[in-house]
Parts: sequence; C-alpha cells; structure tokens
Amino acid sequence: MTEGKNTSGRGQRELRVRVKTAKGRKLSSTLWLERQLNDPYVQRAKKEGYRGRAAYKILELDDKYGFLKPGCRVVDLGCAPGGWCQVAVARVNALGENPKKPQGSVLGVDLQEIDPIPGAQIHVLDFLSDEADALVKGWLGGKADVVMSDMAAAASGHKGTDHLRIIALVEAALAFAFDVLEEGGTFVAKVLAGGAENEMQTLLKKNFRKVANVKPPASRSDSSEKFVVAQGFRGGSLAAEVEGGEA
Repeated sequence: MTEGKNTSGRGQRELRVRVKTAKGRKLSSTLWLERQLNDPYVQRAKKEGYRGRAAYKILELDDKYGFLKPGCRVVDLGCAPGGWCQVAVARVNALGENPKKPQGSVLGVDLQEIDPIPGAQIHVLDFLSDEADALVKGWLGGKADVVMSDMAAAASGHKGTDHLRIIALVEAALAFAFDVLEEGGTFVAKVLAGGAENEMQTLLKKNFRKVANVKPPASRSDSSEKFVVAQGFRGGSLAAEVEGGEA
C-alpha cells in the first residue's frame, strides 16, 4: 500500500510505502521494514549491486578523506555482509582507470561465512584470537595500509550498555590495528556517541597525525553512530604504548 504526497505543485508525487501490521509481527518489526522500504540508500544499494546501505558510509568517508588509494592493502574487520569490501576492492584497484596503477588487496574477516566477493579474500576468523595478527599479515603479504571496522555489538536495548559494548569492540579493533598497520596507515571505525570514548580518543590523537570524528550523510539521522577516521599512524604497538603510559 502506498501513500502519495504532492511535493512540487507540478504534478510530481513522492510515493511512500506503508506496511500493514501482520499477524505475529511486532510493531517494531513493522516500523523497521517500513523504514527499509522507504530508505533511499537501501533502494540505491539494490540498484548499484551493493550488499547493504552501509557501503555508502565508507564511500562517503573515503570521498572526504581519501584513504582507499590504488595499491593499498585493506583489512575489513567484521566484514559481513560485504558492502565495505566491495567498495574497497573497486577503489584500491582503480577499476576502470589507468591499468598501470598499482593493484591493492582487500582482506575481509568475520566470525561467520559470507558469500565470496570478487577481488577480495574472505576468511572466517576471530580477530581477537592470539594468532589473528600473524594470519592477517601472512594473507596480505605484509602489513595493512588501512584497517576498517563497521562492527557493532548485539543490541541489549539499554543505550548505556550498548555504548560501552561498542567502545570495547572498537578498542579491540584499535589494538589489532596497532599490530598490523603500516606506519602512515589509517584506522576507520564506527563508534556510538556517549562519552565513554575519551580515553580512546586520547590514544588515537597520540598515535595518529590526524583524527576526525564524523557522521557521514548515509548514517541515519536518528542513529547515535559516528565514525572515527585516524590517519598517519606513527608506528609502534599498543602494548608499548600502555607500558610507556604506566612508566
């Protein structure tokens, strides 16, 4: 069922899909489905072949900060369903551009299996495991130029708890990045606004030359998510940083 809305006075109509509540479906599920059906980024992703609307978040971040360069080696943590990998493959390999430009590599890791992505290596891996750093560097053939993460912990329904969970996840991703990033590299991750990330921000600013906190247009306005883009990694490990801070 659709509802027409006259937006210009010249006969143009904007159609909005209205979803009826079905037996056995919660109101929250109905509202989520209605939002998905009316989300322009969801519709665009289907037309352009991306696996989800989140692909546009990394597209917009890279358009602004330019970290996915031809020849880069990229690690995507928690890569399911694969939209960020799709974007990275196209950009680090400069598809359709000068074939003489260096070709990059994209490595996606996740706890679950996902469908293959042309041009990317996909591995089932817990990046928190002891062997993860060595495995990733072996698969890449060296260190990474970009470590990125769109991971979010499972929602509990309690805003404060969810915030702390995602900050813990981002801190774990940052510790991983400290070990696998090349000097000069970039760390990109989703966080939730909420105030508990101050210590992480201090660590980022000390170890990267530029740190930006941004909410790309593709991020829903009613979401508390934002993204940190830390560029120009100064090198070193998180362990060394912690020991230095305690000395």
